Amino acid sequence: MKMNWLSAFNKYLLKFVRVCFDFILYLCKNRIENHKVIKSITMNTAHEISDWILSKIDIEAGDSISPLKLQKILYYCQAWHLTIFKKPVFDERIEAWAKGPVVPSQYKRFAETPIYDSIRITNIELHIPKLDKNTEELLIEVINLYGERSASYLENLTHSENPWIEARGNLEPHRKSSAEISHKSMIDFYSTFKKHGK
Repeated sequence: MKMNWLSAFNKYLLKFVRVCFDFILYLCKNRIENHKVIKSITMNTAHEISDWILSKIDIEAGDSISPLKLQKILYYCQAWHLTIFKKPVFDERIEAWAKGPVVPSQYKRFAETPIYDSIRITNIELHIPKLDKNTEELLIEVINLYGERSASYLENLTHSENPWIEARGNLEPHRKSSAEISHKSMIDFYSTFKKHGK
């Protein structure tokens, strides 16, 4: 009798442990899913990152930025954030246009300004996002690295790099395209620079 009772108790205990384990897994799963939902809600938009970039332009010192150059800085912000942190800094696609990588929403936003002219930043109500420390430090480095270059230089630079080239395939350089530059292609290409300490 004693052994039967002990055996029954052990079976009950094992069943209880399994139920507890399943419940813990359920809680963990929901926590992860809830974290993903919160993360997706708080993901920056290209509009916000554009505003953050524009806020770093020293207008009083005579600095300026054109729509074309803004597009290239946006691209490099995304590319390097993906490469370093393995996640995008904004939630919109980048397309391989004839003039290089372009975020369509920001092209439309500044469409009234010729692509080589200066954006009138003082006429814009900027909505500057609060970035985490690591992201902000990285994006500042991107601006410092690429911001000194002209729009034409950055356009030609992107034309020489694999993500834009691969997205366009066999298209001639001047042909229109809405092909997306994938996150994977950016990570694969810029990771080679990271590995070599560039």
